[in-house]
Amino acid sequence: MRKVRDYDAELKALADKAKKLKARKVEQLGALVVATGADALDLEVIAGMLRQGVQEAKLDSVKESWRADGATFLGKRGRKGRRKAGSDQSGT
Repeated sequence: MRKVRDYDAELKALADKAKKLKARKVEQLGALVVATGADALDLEVIAGMLRQGVQEAKLDSVKESWRADGATFLGKRGRKGRRKAGSDQSGT
């Protein structure tokens, strides 16, 4: 006999997992705002910076410059990003 699958339970488990991942992402973004000192700025200023940044990030040279700066910042803080940045630099 075939084992009966509980599709409702599987969908609920997937929805719960997605909800946890989204909450984790929001928490990490909030921590990043605090770590960079951007929490001292008004929300409107932060929103404007991000909107302009998204437009400027369409240029690869700007994006690479930001990536290097971010890797340096995260590397100084002893985060996991340091290992990744180190492997990128040694490979090029």
